[in-house]
Amino acid sequence: MPFRSRSLHLGYTPAELANSPYAPYYRPQLAPLPPHVQAALLTGPVAPELLPPLARAADLLQDGHQAVETGYALCPDGSGRVHVLTGMPGVTPAMWAWWFGWHGSDPMRYKLWHPRAHLHVGWADGRSDLSHHIGRVSRVVEYIGAQRLSLSIAFVAPRALGLDEALLQARGEVAICARVGFDHTLLDTGWVLHHLRPTADGCEMRSRFWAGGRHVSLRGLRVTDPLTRRVARWVQPIQAQQAADLLVHCAQEMQHLAAFLPELYARFGPSDALASA
Repeated sequence: MPFRSRSLHLGYTPAELANSPYAPYYRPQLAPLPPHVQAALLTGPVAPELLPPLARAADLLQDGHQAVETGYALCPDGSGRVHVLTGMPGVTPAMWAWWFGWHGSDPMRYKLWHPRAHLHVGWADGRSDLSHHIGRVSRVVEYIGAQRLSLSIAFVAPRALGLDEALLQARGEVAICARVGFDHTLLDTGWVLHHLRPTADGCEMRSRFWAGGRHVSLRGLRVTDPLTRRVARWVQPIQAQQAADLLVHCAQEMQHLAAFLPELYARFGPSDALASA
């Protein structure tokens, strides 16, 4: 069923603050953007060659960092590429694997992630008793910048983007991968990948977005399908402001949640997490 737009609101109401079990973790204020994110915004678009295309998503598994870990590029075909690096002291990749399966069952959980942009969430299958995200579709309503969007996020296994899942597991890394499109339509518009790898003090998230242009397709059809190609030509090219807004949104929500994700995981996570808390 479609979400009722009139009933949606940002943040927690007084009644929700009084009654939600997640209210103790609700933090309405966001920390300032990290310096490296501010620098990327001041720099503006960079050469597309500096941000690898979707076909090279598996390059994330190489050691070290890429040429641009935080920034965005506009490509000749009308697509955009956005990279965001978020350091997360005290956080483990496993916590994020849990979060992506847990938060989609309740808008009150989703709003913890970005209290100034997240409005609603629900699983397309209607189930709240499942703990995984791969193979499921999350339907969200959120602001990216000032634009309110209803999106369909279809989570896929990392191998769908060419990542070696055995290598990820051996290294204690996690990759969250999804096909993104507009909800209530048959139009997919991009891909997202969040790669989490351990660091000396926790972990780091390397987020990647590929949107618009060649990434537009009708749901269920290949991007090379003739009908898809005609539809893609109707979609406006990604603009610099849209890419910058997406960069800011990702940097804000990941930094914000990482600050208290260990507390959430200890309180609501799997039983083995509770036992070790």
